Amino acid sequence: MFAAGSRLNGAKGCLVVPRKDGMAPSAPRRGHPARGRAAPPRGRASNTEGEHTAGKTLYERLGGAFAIAAVVDYFSDQLLKNPKVGQGSKNKQLNEWSTRKADERLAGLKFMRTLWVCSVAGGPMQFAATKPGQDQHGLEEAHRELRISPEEFDEVAKELAKALDHFKVPKKEKQEVLDAFAAHKPEVNEGYREAVSARR
Repeated sequence: MFAAGSRLNGAKGCLVVPRKDGMAPSAPRRGHPARGRAAPPRGRASNTEGEHTAGKTLYERLGGAFAIAAVVDYFSDQLLKNPKVGQGSKNKQLNEWSTRKADERLAGLKFMRTLWVCSVAGGPMQFAATKPGQDQHGLEEAHRELRISPEEFDEVAKELAKALDHFKVPKKEKQEVLDAFAAHKPEVNEGYREAVSARR
């Protein structure tokens, strides 16, 4: 999903279709993501009051696709600059992706990451991976060849947390996003575990 070297980096093979439950896409969020805020759409109350968020999906509470895309865009750029998981990484696969492939593939990767988060968060679109995993949101095949270690995954999670803070995402929603990401850690690390086992 979020690792800088993800192979979910192009629109080819990706589908954006209405949800099976017939839920219509929500209206675009109003506001200015570039100003560093992930404010709720006009007419919605602050997320700090529980009664105003009860029954709303994480997707809605994050501000919808435009707010999510702003976070993903910033997060993706920061990953490239991180020497542990981006340019200069000791992980040869991540370094190669960040230095040689990012120019032509990063835009598509941002698109796929945004779809993934929107879908996981209960948004009106469905994510279809270019390299499907065990389930709809599985990430093992997309990351297998990158051999991402547990420590590298944690570094990506730190960058995600910083991106959410940059846009002032409320604490509750921030933690839900981080928990959703952490749930896929074993999948993302599969390639690393296989490489370590092969060397033994």
